[in-house]
Amino acid sequence: MRKLGVALGAILVSLFSLFGGAAAHAATGRHVILYYQTQYDNGQYVSPLDLTSHQTGTTDVVVGAVHLDSNSVVHLNDDPPDSARYTQMWTDLHAMQQQGVRVSAMVGGAAQGSFQRLDTDFATYYPLLRDLVRTYGLDGVDLDVEESMSLTGLERVIDALRADFGSGFIVTLAPVATELSGGGGLSGIDYDALYRDKGDEISWFNAQLYCGWGSLNSTADYDAIISHGVVPASKVVAGTLTNPANCGSGYVDLNTLKSTLGQLVQSYPDFAGVDGWEYFNSLPGGTSAPWQWAAEVSSVL
Repeated sequence: MRKLGVALGAILVSLFSLFGGAAAHAATGRHVILYYQTQYDNGQYVSPLDLTSHQTGTTDVVVGAVHLDSNSVVHLNDDPPDSARYTQMWTDLHAMQQQGVRVSAMVGGAAQGSFQRLDTDFATYYPLLRDLVRTYGLDGVDLDVEESMSLTGLERVIDALRADFGSGFIVTLAPVATELSGGGGLSGIDYDALYRDKGDEISWFNAQLYCGWGSLNSTADYDAIISHGVVPASKVVAGTLTNPANCGSGYVDLNTLKSTLGQLVQSYPDFAGVDGWEYFNSLPGGTSAPWQWAAEVSSVL
């Protein structure tokens, strides 16, 4: 296992210093976000470039998943971020940034350990995350806390990202929907307290309305978040599945999803938008044309 390559990092820093930061200042509005974790499908590279070449209206791509592993090692899925298997991916994501699409890194998710390490050994593990952002010219970080972490520890990470990267940097979180509507979830974090403390520093939440934590087959679960009265609609992106194969439950067919999104647009003029988990097999196009999902939901927003 290797740490981030110094030589590659130096090259990418020089490239991204020219282009990477500009997308962070793109015009605000409703988000159309794709999570991009499966970069290889049956051994074949899955490029995200169709999202821009087909003018789908995608605003953000969240590449994942970043893991801060033991012995101060960073992985993107199962490999170091500077692995040759990711060279084309970073090139493609950089090209999308030039087209105005913002690129964030998803940290954590179902794999355990990253946030426990940030919580208990911040001085060792936060610099690894900071250096990843700098090396690859990322526009943001998506903190997907699906393990136990203290509120103090999470707020420390948010504060450090803001201090290092400024107000234009995207800092998002990806709680399950019930964590934003007053119920429990996967992290033990009190999201009401987090928003009261750090709401101004959080760009938005990519709320998981799937896998048993909510649904977009109607507006009810999104409405529950807003009626809870803590986080406004302008900071709640509705997360959904793009394919039933991507989780055990919670997939909403595209026609129903578009109807729900249309109702949310009508109900909440400042509705923040939608994100899809995940890109590579998004319906209706499937693996041959996954970009179609983004185009379809953009037409509603």
